[in-house]
Amino acid sequence: MSLDPITVVAIALMGIATYACRGGGYWLFRQISPSKTVRAALAYIPGTLFVSYVVPAIVQGGLQQAAGAVVTLAVMVTTRSLIAAIGTGVAAAWIVWSLH
Repeated sequence: MSLDPITVVAIALMGIATYACRGGGYWLFRQISPSKTVRAALAYIPGTLFVSYVVPAIVQGGLQQAAGAVVTLAVMVTTRSLIAAIGTGVAAAWIVWSLH
């Protein structure tokens, strides 16, 4: 098996772009001093991004996605264990898929 040079360059450039995006944010926040309000608003971004990816998939999905989401949410609320929530959500979706 041989490596295609174009593929290697593409992978390297993607790595550099990823590092630049992540490092650029840290660099930017060292240059400026955001207010408490801005910091509070930025603290909500990860959650809102996650919801913006998950909700359309659940809405467009069927019973399998809905079952997985409901079980994941219920287990997370009751146990506060991310591993347990993900595992049981995947299991619920798989069970619905296998029965369907």
